[in-house]
Amino acid sequence: MRKRRIGTSELYASELGLGCMSLSPDLGSENERIVKTALEQGINYFDTADLYNFGWNEELVGKFLKEVRKDIILATKGGNDWHDAIEGWNWNPTKKYIKSALKESLRRLQTDYIDLYQLHGGTIDDPMDETIEAFEELAAEGLIRYYGISSIRPNTIKYYAEHSNIQSVMMQYSLLDRRPEELFPYLESKKISVVARGSVAKGWLSEKAYQKKPDDSFLSFKGMDIQAKLDKIKTDIQLDEKLTHTALKFVLSHRVVATAAAGASSTEQLLENIGAFNTPDLTECERKELESLFPAEIYESHRA
Repeated sequence: MRKRRIGTSELYASELGLGCMSLSPDLGSENERIVKTALEQGINYFDTADLYNFGWNEELVGKFLKEVRKDIILATKGGNDWHDAIEGWNWNPTKKYIKSALKESLRRLQTDYIDLYQLHGGTIDDPMDETIEAFEELAAEGLIRYYGISSIRPNTIKYYAEHSNIQSVMMQYSLLDRRPEELFPYLESKKISVVARGSVAKGWLSEKAYQKKPDDSFLSFKGMDIQAKLDKIKTDIQLDEKLTHTALKFVLSHRVVATAAAGASSTEQLLENIGAFNTPDLTECERKELESLFPAEIYESHRA
């Protein structure tokens, strides 16, 4: 699988990453099969967070990746302060908490460093300079190699881009949510990469869309309209491939996107995602036709 550089770092991520949030205690031994299949198929980017299943997800990922630690890119996130009681969590981007949370992530992941540590959210009202100090100190201590943020808030993203050494911004991005494109030229100018999540829009950009109710919706799109547009992709654009493949290849048709961190709740789903990389890339004409079906919107507010 081809790899792309994350920002200006020394990290080269597989174009398809594994979003580990989809791993679950309910899957049992299928969790290990998913991770092993990902490795066998050339995926080297694995993305988790301390909040996922309140630490369980990191523990599972650490267990499965321990033997190949030096061969993969391990990304996790912090900033949500939760307790053993698991009664909820609070947003806490303070320097003290970020540094303590990272050390707990290291313990759960059974490693002594994180390749890409990401702030799991954030607003313009946060003590951002303090958070940046935490990241820089963790990097100086060798506990993280690089850092980024997971955010869809334009002003927050721009502050970090101007005042820190972030290498990436994780954002929900798909044909049905093209708002991040508003920031792509800016991020490219700063040599900051996008880590895309939600590329199949909760199944709306796959064959599962036809199993959903026509009166359901995704953002501003009505279910019946999405289904009609998917029919047009098949008949008018005539892309001879699965809708999931089209969705993933559209996201990766933008060079600012380093990897699409897609989840998988079965090995079959993972292999279907991987199948997108066994077919030709979208042509510029095909991409423009897709864009015409799903017009881009803008973020409602730039204050956050």
